[in-house]
Amino acid sequence: MYDAEVKTKKKKKPRGKRILKGIGIFFLVIVLLIALVAGGVTVTNAVTVKSERNFAKSLAPVAYTAQLEPSLDDNGFYTFVTDGDFKVMQLTDIHIGAGFMSNKVDTMALNAVAAMITAEQPDLVCVSGDIAFPIPYQAGTINNKTAATIFADMMEQLGVYWAPVFGNHDTESFSYYSREEIGELYESDKYPHCLFQAGDPDVHGVGNYVINVKTSAGEITQSIFMIDSNDYVDTSLASTINWVYDCIHEDQIEWYEKTLYALAEDNGGNIPKSIAFFHIPLAEMKDAWTEYCSNNFEDTENVQYVYGKAGESEAVIYCSNLNNGFFDKVLELGSTQGIFNGHDHLNNFSLYYKGVRMTYGYSIDYLAYKGISTIGSQRGCTIITLHPDGSFDCTPENYYQDKYQGVNAKESVTMQEQENHIPE
Repeated sequence: MYDAEVKTKKKKKPRGKRILKGIGIFFLVIVLLIALVAGGVTVTNAVTVKSERNFAKSLAPVAYTAQLEPSLDDNGFYTFVTDGDFKVMQLTDIHIGAGFMSNKVDTMALNAVAAMITAEQPDLVCVSGDIAFPIPYQAGTINNKTAATIFADMMEQLGVYWAPVFGNHDTESFSYYSREEIGELYESDKYPHCLFQAGDPDVHGVGNYVINVKTSAGEITQSIFMIDSNDYVDTSLASTINWVYDCIHEDQIEWYEKTLYALAEDNGGNIPKSIAFFHIPLAEMKDAWTEYCSNNFEDTENVQYVYGKAGESEAVIYCSNLNNGFFDKVLELGSTQGIFNGHDHLNNFSLYYKGVRMTYGYSIDYLAYKGISTIGSQRGCTIITLHPDGSFDCTPENYYQDKYQGVNAKESVTMQEQENHIPE
């Protein structure tokens, strides 16, 4: 009896080992659950992406009567030739999530873009950032290349020439793909209608490039500068969470100046007129708006209001706290007459500041701001007409006009009365 009891006791595992085994099983179950969830999300996202790509490919090409086609000049710049007006459409903050959580609003965004392009038939579409919105808790994915691909597929299907710059959300620090990798996608032979150029790798940003409009006699009537305003001041999580935005860097300003002088050499010694597109507004946009507000919303010596509202709250203009002097260089060289940005979705105003027209483009966003899919005063495009004499006109176009008819019916929205906000 004694020997049997001893033998039985020897067979029992130490209590510590039993606990470790239990912990191991628990973590194994957790890992399996995570794998199952991840697998389910992957499958669901694949279905979502397929449906969005199918929608993009179902669109009819734009029925241009006489579409202008660009060619590469000797300097490597894409150039359009016309003796008439040149029509540019600015789109901004498309915010395609391309995940299972954003499928419905993604399709709304694609539908809106296609409807406006089809109706307006622009010579060129300039997209001033944030095509992608790979925020996992809103989109259900961190794959930013998928959104870029879906949008590029749609633009190619429409057969419209387009030129994007990057915004802060296009290549978030936690996203799968970098600016360089998305830039390679845009430059690939798959998308001949995309005029994106990565630019000098030794200059900050990806996508600093120029598109020219010339007369048949070879005179540049307008140079269109596409500039990467970068994203956050560093790659830290704190910088992203706290919206510590970057700006145009000094070497980019040097590139801008050198490019203008190089263009002048091929333009009879004359620096051409130009406009510029980038995502994050300049600090001078905030200076201008603050001065206008401080003068009881009346024009000042420096500021002449044109149209629109500042619908964002708190800071109102979410620019960088840094300023490397791009606007000062614009004033010094006297070439750039118009600056167009996005970034602040509820701002859609346009004004002159020290003689330079600065404009927020109408946004597309259905996803990033809470409840924004149900309101519509801020949604649309901006039409910029470049004239042969170097001047331009700029008008905002709301999406919910009758002239814009998409493949899908437009969603019902409230046309909210936007209020002008003063920076705190």
